[in-house]
Amino acid sequence: MQEETPTIGFAESWTRKWQYLLDKSSPLVLYRWIGFAILLALYILRVFYLNGWFIVTYGLGIYLLNQLIGFLSPQFDPEEADSDLGLPTRETEEFRPFARRLPEFKFWYSCSKAVVTATMMTFFEVFDVPVFWPILLLYFIVLFFITMKRQIMHMIKYKYVPFSWGKTKYSSAGQAERPAKDSK
Repeated sequence: MQEETPTIGFAESWTRKWQYLLDKSSPLVLYRWIGFAILLALYILRVFYLNGWFIVTYGLGIYLLNQLIGFLSPQFDPEEADSDLGLPTRETEEFRPFARRLPEFKFWYSCSKAVVTATMMTFFEVFDVPVFWPILLLYFIVLFFITMKRQIMHMIKYKYVPFSWGKTKYSSAGQAERPAKDSK
């Protein structure tokens, strides 16, 4: 008898290759964000030269702002009284690293997918709704500043910084020094 070998479908094969590329790109943080910046710049140029799709751009901006807030927020909200897994509140408590609600890789990936989706939407006239774009821009700027002010006030109130610049190294005198860049 002859054994049947299962064939991998096109979609499954493509999904595996895509996941392989994503896994390989995971440690390349700077290059991923440069790629995102290029995608976003191309999108902005396309919208600028086409002079349309302002609703799509506004929606993209709101989505990116929402993702940024998730990236800057701690995984466990310190305002919850029963949250024992949150940030340290006293100097004597043990150091716990900042755990994000939205990890950096997922933040980059969702933002990149959103820009690609918005770019694809600019190829269809149905998404080019006529609006007075200065009002949308003004509303987005106000929304951005109010949201970021609230987020920064939350960071100040609970004394957390969502970024780290490497491990603290101690000299023989016992004073902490922050290295410019860790060498491997």
